[in-house]
Amino acid sequence: MKLKWNWKEKIKSNGIRRRWMFNSISAVILIVILFVVGISAAMAGYFYSSMSAGLEAKAQTAANFFKTFQDSVSYLQYASNLTETFVEKDKLELQFINTSGLIQFSSFGLTAGSAPGTPDIEGVLEDGKIHQWRGDDPETGERIMAVSGPIVAGGRVVGVLRYVTSLKVVDRQILVIVGISIAVGAILIAAVCFSNLYFIRSIIEPVAKVTETAKRIAAGSYGVQIEKKFNDEIGDLTDTINDMSVKISQSEKMKSEFLSSVSHELRTPLTAISGWAETLASGEVRTKEDVRMGMGIIVSESKRLTKLVEELLEFSRIEDGRFFLNIEPVNLQAELEDSVYTYREFFRREGIALEYHPMEEELPEIPGDPSRLHQVFSNLLDNAAKHGGSGGKIVVSMAREEEAPMVDIMIRDFGPGIPEEELPHVKYMFYKGSSKVRGSGIGLAVCEEIITLHNGELRIENAEGGGVLVTIRLPLEQISA
Repeated sequence: MKLKWNWKEKIKSNGIRRRWMFNSISAVILIVILFVVGISAAMAGYFYSSMSAGLEAKAQTAANFFKTFQDSVSYLQYASNLTETFVEKDKLELQFINTSGLIQFSSFGLTAGSAPGTPDIEGVLEDGKIHQWRGDDPETGERIMAVSGPIVAGGRVVGVLRYVTSLKVVDRQILVIVGISIAVGAILIAAVCFSNLYFIRSIIEPVAKVTETAKRIAAGSYGVQIEKKFNDEIGDLTDTINDMSVKISQSEKMKSEFLSSVSHELRTPLTAISGWAETLASGEVRTKEDVRMGMGIIVSESKRLTKLVEELLEFSRIEDGRFFLNIEPVNLQAELEDSVYTYREFFRREGIALEYHPMEEELPEIPGDPSRLHQVFSNLLDNAAKHGGSGGKIVVSMAREEEAPMVDIMIRDFGPGIPEEELPHVKYMFYKGSSKVRGSGIGLAVCEEIITLHNGELRIENAEGGGVLVTIRLPLEQISA
């Protein structure tokens, strides 16, 4: 099975590699082709235009010179001497052509008497202007460039002066440049291929590890971690997977602890209720005091079961998105004071002093759900007594913030506090941490949900000097239901 999975993963990675290489290399090849064609065209144009301009300048100078002759006889004598003494005959061929298109004189004697018949000659004879032509020589087949200019004597065109040069050297230079351009393009394509292969490998391998780890997590290996090697998007993905793995592991652990805790919480009161019910039913208890005590235990344990069931129902509503508020004007001070007075006598019997410091000014009524807010106050006071009651005192105070339309309700105990590593998790569903106090681990999560729905904030932190400080921040304005 593992071999089959590796085979599939290899196909997938090859598919990504092929797509990436095809897309990137196609673009690079297109750019290289455009580069080679552009460079070749530009260099060919540069060389050809430079040669053409030089030859046209020579032809224009010679044509201007021949205008000084008054008849064709004197022109022909000079032309014959000029072709014999032409100093650039190793680079250029100088030709004099009559009006019939035949070469009369040439610095390259073998062409004399032939008729080139090229368009540049015909153009000069037609309009008397300089013309240039590039192509294959009709006689030799060699690529040449020719520039022809008119020879005017006595006010009329009596012949054509023509410069001819071979393009063999120029074409060779252009081919060299094209070859160099192609070599540079090939090196560029090779470099892009190499860098792309390295880049793709640096992506595919980490992603494959992330995928493998995600599958292990999906298979139940909660808490497994991936080694982070990159501080980029892959690194962010690794952090996300690791964080998800840790949270799933914590969630599973908390659910397991919750099931164990709920089982214990249910078994203990049920055992007490069942035991006392059987004892009372058997008639073994005869005194009224014992009956009263047994009935009191049954009532107390029944209330505990009722509270646990209510918390489970609250959890179910939160999970299903059915947790809503019934918004109405609320006197926040009155709700808090009712909770304080309800618990004060109970705490006194437990040896815990409950101090309340009310606000000097009266708050206006705020929109909220009074029963839910009372539930939060009661739950937090009960938690303070359970976890911090050993400090012997709980302080409740209320204050209005000056910089924002908010009111703060503080509940502080003087117990041992919460370990720093557990503070970020205490509001998670089912989380109980290292506490040995009986409970389901749902209460604080429900309180967090209620305060959040009131657009408020629930803070839990260790207080200076010991104990835990819980702060409820609520807005003094309209909230959404």
